[in-house]
Amino acid sequence: QYLTKKLNLDKVLKGLFRFMTATVWKNLNPFWGEEYTLHLPMGFHSLSFHVMDEDTIGHDDVIGKITLSKDAIGSQAKGLDSWVNLTRVDPDEEVQGEIHLSLELLKDTEKISLRCQVIEARDLAPRDISGTSDPFARVIFNNHSAETAIIKKTRFPHWGETLELELDPEELSEEGTVTVEVWDWDMVGKNDFLGKVEIPFACLHKTPLLEGWFRLLPLGNSEVDAGGKLGALRLKVRLVEDRILPSVYYQPLIHLLVESVISPTEVEDSSALTMLEEVTTVESRQDVAMTLVKIYLGQGLVVPFLDYLNTREVNHTTDPNTLFRSNSLSSKAMEQFMKAVGMLYLHEVLKPIINRIFDEKKYIELDPCKIDLNRTRRISFKGAVSEAEVRDSSVEMLHSYLTSIIESIVGSVDQCPPVMRVAFKQLHKRVEEQFAEPENEDVKYLAISGFFFLRFFAPAILTPKLFQLRDQHADTRTSRTLLLLAKALQSVGNLGLQLGHGKEQWMAPLHPIILRSVASVKDFLDKLIDIDHDIGKVPQRAVFMPSVTVKEGYLHKHKTEGPQLLSRFAFKKRYFWLTSETLSYAKTPDWQVRSSIPIQCVCAVERVDENAFQQQNVMQVITQDNDGQLHTMYIQCKNVNELNQWLSAIRKVSIYNERMLPSFHPGAHRSGKWTCCLQADRAGCSRTHSAVTLGDWSDPLDPDVETQTIYKQLLQGRDKLRSVDKKVYGAECKQMKPGQSVAARLLAVIDDLEQAHTTFQRREKEDGTSVILNP
Repeated sequence: QYLTKKLNLDKVLKGLFRFMTATVWKNLNPFWGEEYTLHLPMGFHSLSFHVMDEDTIGHDDVIGKITLSKDAIGSQAKGLDSWVNLTRVDPDEEVQGEIHLSLELLKDTEKISLRCQVIEARDLAPRDISGTSDPFARVIFNNHSAETAIIKKTRFPHWGETLELELDPEELSEEGTVTVEVWDWDMVGKNDFLGKVEIPFACLHKTPLLEGWFRLLPLGNSEVDAGGKLGALRLKVRLVEDRILPSVYYQPLIHLLVESVISPTEVEDSSALTMLEEVTTVESRQDVAMTLVKIYLGQGLVVPFLDYLNTREVNHTTDPNTLFRSNSLSSKAMEQFMKAVGMLYLHEVLKPIINRIFDEKKYIELDPCKIDLNRTRRISFKGAVSEAEVRDSSVEMLHSYLTSIIESIVGSVDQCPPVMRVAFKQLHKRVEEQFAEPENEDVKYLAISGFFFLRFFAPAILTPKLFQLRDQHADTRTSRTLLLLAKALQSVGNLGLQLGHGKEQWMAPLHPIILRSVASVKDFLDKLIDIDHDIGKVPQRAVFMPSVTVKEGYLHKHKTEGPQLLSRFAFKKRYFWLTSETLSYAKTPDWQVRSSIPIQCVCAVERVDENAFQQQNVMQVITQDNDGQLHTMYIQCKNVNELNQWLSAIRKVSIYNERMLPSFHPGAHRSGKWTCCLQADRAGCSRTHSAVTLGDWSDPLDPDVETQTIYKQLLQGRDKLRSVDKKVYGAECKQMKPGQSVAARLLAVIDDLEQAHTTFQRREKEDGTSVILNP
């Protein structure tokens, strides 16, 4: 019984996971440093973190968990940032799913009864080894109870039964609770709890007929803090919950932002962008920068936007050595811009060499204080390895890696997105105009290389997982190699000007190759900015150009023809490409013939239950042809992270499709019925999840959401804007009428948006129903 519950718990948890961190091996004090953005539906209730012990053979063990309610996360404006003790995991508390009920209180002269129609349930937890359950429902009020029939081997049962409980007249006045429990029937041992719904009896007095989908809740055993015996997890969680208004309400703010860059009177004058930077905190500047980049990408004005910010930054800098060294809005915007439009380019340039470093796992060390002769493999057959031999071997390997990196970068001019090249050309021009003296000849190169090498390529080499270059973190040995290479590449980006001035003199063996590369780096930068300056012809939305591959890689596609139609062995390895227009696949990346599915035909992208094919990490892409017929393609991913990444990517490119399905079947169609709900009907038994995605650099542009984010920043800084407006009007009252300053215009837009939010909130309350679906 314990083994069964352990296996089932592993199935339940992995079915719920939205992301998994990398595994840190053989460590009781792991550091992950990973960041995820989850787009969740408004109705979510809690967020759980499970710490697992990965086993190479068999099922993973659960160490403990932390559950944070939506209210607990949202109650802190800056989010939660603390150590939280792990609690024990009880399989009976890990419930999921919903149940469709209709409850009615019947009163007549002869009898009083409580009628409960148990219609169906969906997405129940799998309690059996097969990945399914044998559910039945039980209705309880006081000492009365009734049960439905048992539906075998399904997580999506259809009961369609009506249960009646006869009540005594005196029970009508009681303040009791009607409880509907769902259980998994077991032939041997006790039944497993699947969840419950509790409805105050008073609700049936107010609403005689109560019907709807109800979320299943756990038994309610309080989670006992183990006092830190299971360990603790350091979490930083922030909830952002917004009401997005219709587009027309955001147009005035968009107009002010666009006006800042297309018709600036003088760069030194105030604008909506300069006002926004004044009221933005240092902590939120990166989010604001990314949001602005997306807004201007959507408007086709990202180059003028960056040029405006960079020109102000350059003009305000007197010492070229401090240029773009602060965390200003301009420097953050350039960083986020490169990630938004250049991530695929970065992958193309760096991924082969990063994979080579991970595969070779060489022991490399230059610092004499850190050389560990016990960790080295024997380099010669003459005896023990000396420090000098380790250092010489390390220099040789670092030369090889660094040469490959530099050659790959300087040879990538044609691969670099045109919009990046034009942005760098504008930056080069502004710096050259400001620092025209002969002694500042290198400043125009340093301005570009500072972003290109120090803030883009070097961080990706240092932490390749955070840039999606690898699925796992590097081990200790590889991490050290990557750190040394990142340091060397930073020196290359600084054009070797600071070599020999730092404390790390042991890096000196790499100085010759760094200095030799300076000329080729300058030549590369000259070629990079040698591009037509007609901004109107430059593709601004580089992420969603049709020719751009959003995601690609090997997956396993289910073979839909032949006698092995639903066999677990019918998955064939294929190489997949996803663009904004098609999902295509072939036997290999070089295969001449590809099969393609138009993205506009996609109407659902969902997970598949493990028991459908007895395989984990399977998803389905449901499409609709011109005749209205639905077709399903089943695809298996290698792990849950890859599964969620593909689900998220396909959902994003199909987000604006008009024929999205409201429901789907998480099982497979076999012997005339679906394995999930055991029904023959094509109509789905579970809700689709188009809104559940992972946030990353490839997110589609959504101007309403992005402008709402800027509005919230301005709203928080409204008092500061008011004081700025008073100063401006007081100083220029003779030339300017009240309400004409940029601050005043921004304040008017903020007030209008605040009023619109208030109006919509009031309407939602007025239109709301009295039915409580989660009492």
